[in-house]
Amino acid sequence: MKKVVIIGAGESGTGAALLAKKQGFDVFLTDKSGIKENYKEALLLANIDFEEGQHDEKRVLEADLVIKSPGVPDKVELIKKVQEKGIQIIGEIEFASRYSSVPTIGITGSNGKTTTTLLTHHLLHSAGVKVEMGGNIGKSYAELVSNEATDLQWYVLELSSFQLDGIENYTPDIAMLLNITPDHLDRYEYKFENYIASKFGILRGKAEQRLFIYNGGDENVMDYFSTNFAKKWAYDPDFQNQPYEVKKELYESGTFNIPGWKSFTFDLSKTSLKGQHNFFNAYCAVVAALNTGLVTPQQIQIGLETFKNAPHRLEAVATINGIEYINDSKATNVDSVFYALGAMTKPTILILGGVDKGNDYSPLDDLIKAKVKAIVCMGIDNEKIKTHYGQYGFPILESESAAEAVQKSSDLAKAGDVVLLSPACASFDLFKNYEDRGDQFKQCVLDNLII
Repeated sequence: MKKVVIIGAGESGTGAALLAKKQGFDVFLTDKSGIKENYKEALLLANIDFEEGQHDEKRVLEADLVIKSPGVPDKVELIKKVQEKGIQIIGEIEFASRYSSVPTIGITGSNGKTTTTLLTHHLLHSAGVKVEMGGNIGKSYAELVSNEATDLQWYVLELSSFQLDGIENYTPDIAMLLNITPDHLDRYEYKFENYIASKFGILRGKAEQRLFIYNGGDENVMDYFSTNFAKKWAYDPDFQNQPYEVKKELYESGTFNIPGWKSFTFDLSKTSLKGQHNFFNAYCAVVAALNTGLVTPQQIQIGLETFKNAPHRLEAVATINGIEYINDSKATNVDSVFYALGAMTKPTILILGGVDKGNDYSPLDDLIKAKVKAIVCMGIDNEKIKTHYGQYGFPILESESAAEAVQKSSDLAKAGDVVLLSPACASFDLFKNYEDRGDQFKQCVLDNLII
């Protein structure tokens, strides 16, 4: 019996173990850290052998196949030893793809993956398509495949760069690359070009008869694509579909047509989506949904109007005394704040700060000059923000809690203004994570509403 070892016991690793067991492999899972109770229960219920708090190196090196969880970097000593022994290492996405013939929509990018994945899934599901969603959101692809329904028609998968690194032959039937901005560079030897190549792993497998939707306004995407793929796509007869380039003029007004369906105009004015970045996300989702061949433009328009985004992404919280409060706590980098400010149409009090990840705030300068009337810093160390914007002539206040930030922002605002939490920073100085930060912000706003 073929021996499969899974390294890492999170959502991805546990899903891979469950699928491998179902496929009849001799499965062993190892995690050097502790394993969460829900994953332990799933492993025990499936009678899967596992260990935590250590790696049984001898047993790992006896494997015929190693499945590495996306959170485990290649520089880990055990991974190097597996490579040296010549044992094949793949990721969970690659492994799961070998046991399903259901077509997939794969979505990657530095920003907007979750929103676009949720929206694409909603457009299909609300139209009656049998569709499952997972990957880097919700359940792992492997767990979904292990419980695959016979009438399932499509998967919609959010794919991180770490997940794409573990791919050898898998290519989504509809692949989507939203954008590329610097992120996770510590994983890529602090070389942006390595991270870009990782994102293009979404095309690593055979791409014939696949549709590739990509951002024509992103220089990083365009430069890499034109250098490495465009000529092959243009001249290789195996490529049946031409890449679908999404340019700004196609979606910037919030109403758009799709080639092939030009008789129907999609209208985003009735949706909860704000800003041109989300108009772009919606355009991509609509193209993907239409290309499944299972939904009509009319059904998609209904889906756009009924979509509710995930929390903490330009989430409208409340309007109090004419002041609108928006929770964008998921904006943990400068690029995300750039998009958020671009969506603002009212004078803005911006709540900014947290654990700085080496931020360069200068890309925000023009938007802040045009739209921001005050900044409330929320973090332990706000000196970088205060120094950068100290000469702009508007108030810059400090706070060390969500309650203090909301109170000071409310004092600065008047009817017709917006208070925007869009921090550009990680949250770990004051909060458990960005969700905790956003939840505390929302609760403090709603407490004021109750008062």
